[in-house]
Amino acid sequence: MIDFAITDTHVHLLDIKRFKYSWAAGAPKLGRDWSVADLEERAKPYTVESLVFVEVDVDMPQHLDEADWVQSLAEKDKRIKGCVASLPLEKGPAIEPDMARLAKLPVMRGIRRLIQNQPDPDFAVKPDFVAAVKLLPKYNLSFDICIYHPQFPAVLKLVRQCPEVSFILDHIGKPGIKDGLSEPWKTHIRELGQLPNVKCKLSGVTTEADHAHWTRDQLRPYIDHAIASFGFDRIMYGGDWPVSELAGKYTDWLEVLDWATAACTPEEKRKLFHDNGIRAYRLGS
Repeated sequence: MIDFAITDTHVHLLDIKRFKYSWAAGAPKLGRDWSVADLEERAKPYTVESLVFVEVDVDMPQHLDEADWVQSLAEKDKRIKGCVASLPLEKGPAIEPDMARLAKLPVMRGIRRLIQNQPDPDFAVKPDFVAAVKLLPKYNLSFDICIYHPQFPAVLKLVRQCPEVSFILDHIGKPGIKDGLSEPWKTHIRELGQLPNVKCKLSGVTTEADHAHWTRDQLRPYIDHAIASFGFDRIMYGGDWPVSELAGKYTDWLEVLDWATAACTPEEKRKLFHDNGIRAYRLGS
């Protein structure tokens, strides 16, 4: 049972009048404004005490404006404690001025460059990309890894080349749940969990299953394996909202995860749903 306020480490906010989201043409249900007030309503009866905004793949070059917008929102709503912004890290060291600019925003905590959309399987290990990722610790920024499960080999190489970088895996690496696939995802997750500079978000899992017909028993083995691979000190809750709306209500995923961890100690539950997100994204500073 979750009887305390929650830290949600993966929230997307959209303003369709301000920004262009080309991807929304393929997901019309999401192509509207989504605000913290909407999240508050959908999370009831639970309370989201603090949240991390994660970039929403706005059309470039609007990514810097998106970060400024989130900073303005955070100044008005103290629940927005952190921001993971977008940067085209494939530009290599030339991206450093933009990285430095973003790092000056008080809300900034990390960078994400979507790898899942890249057709090149070696995108994440190109020399320029790796060089840009290696700059992140200089600015006290982490890197959110967002991939589909076939992209794990390159990501494992990336992480091993960047031991000083703090990595956070989004959506448990997007396993092929809909197709009933568990390998090689299980092996790759285990390998990634052995690297001490990586943490894992338990997020975005329902949307990797059949949106209309998933069951909690179908999701359970993936949840259990992610927890076993990373341990309770390196996992954190993420709602992946409003993308999660494609496969159910905000509370559906929250309650599946609560059910799957019913045998855990109160301390472990608090780490998952509250403490670890604060620590990973330094939300108390």
